[in-house]
Amino acid sequence: MRKDVVLITGANGMVARALSEELVRNGYSVRFLTRHKRNENEYEWDVAKRRIEVEVLQGVRHIIHLAGAGVADKSWTSERKEVIRSSRVDSAWLLLETLKANDIRIATFISASAVGFYGTLTGKSIFAENDKKGDDFLSDVCMEWEQAANDFSQEGVSERIVIMRNGIVLAPRGGALAKMVRPVRWFLGAPLGSGKQYMPWIHISDVCGIILYALQNPTVSGVYNVVAPEHVRNVEFMRAIGRAIGRPVFFPSIPKWVIRRVFGERASILLEGSRVSAEKIISSGYRFKNATLQKALDNLLR
Repeated sequence: MRKDVVLITGANGMVARALSEELVRNGYSVRFLTRHKRNENEYEWDVAKRRIEVEVLQGVRHIIHLAGAGVADKSWTSERKEVIRSSRVDSAWLLLETLKANDIRIATFISASAVGFYGTLTGKSIFAENDKKGDDFLSDVCMEWEQAANDFSQEGVSERIVIMRNGIVLAPRGGALAKMVRPVRWFLGAPLGSGKQYMPWIHISDVCGIILYALQNPTVSGVYNVVAPEHVRNVEFMRAIGRAIGRPVFFPSIPKWVIRRVFGERASILLEGSRVSAEKIISSGYRFKNATLQKALDNLLR
């Protein structure tokens, strides 16, 4: 039986590598697009130069678009903001244009997005997929990102589009969790700002699980919040990390002005956050492996 070929962008990201292992275990053949080819199943592209190794697309059935420069890695200068946008949006357009130019059609285009679509704020709302976008830099990026994905359907290139509005992805190595664990491990853990901001999160096994579920179930289509069903505030999150690694979290919160002084405009993603609903993906039939934060952290940190 011939294996479906899946192309993954964002080859060096922690989700891409974990996902590739899951796909191979489930009988898929995996290829990667990357800026620097190292392995036989990797192909090079350069979004800025509008260049891509076209042979990577031959025989591809599904594309999973995970490419994107880190949002929290560097200061948000105008140049960095453009890198954040173009690495997500222009890369999708390059794929679309190349597929069209070579008359290639695919079955599924799955694109990452983020809960930042709803805006960086703390409020009473529980955001669902049909809620309107926010009004800040990240929500604007997410809107463009999602429109680029929808263009694959509107241009007749992909039969089905799935857009994943991801929360904070928790993984055993790297990502946001490692940065949060470090001060707690050294008995310096503390809530950020008020500590009341929500932190929509998801275990990396469920990110991969939802992508695999979407590939295997043609009825999964459109936009989905990819977050765990449990809503957790920042102060609760920090205490849960402490329990997972056997460290108390007793320091008072770090004042907002300190965080703003250190992180500038990026501070908003640390100091604000709302609840995001997982009901749509649950109603589709997906069952979470790690639905509660303490279970997820115990799995990742012990």
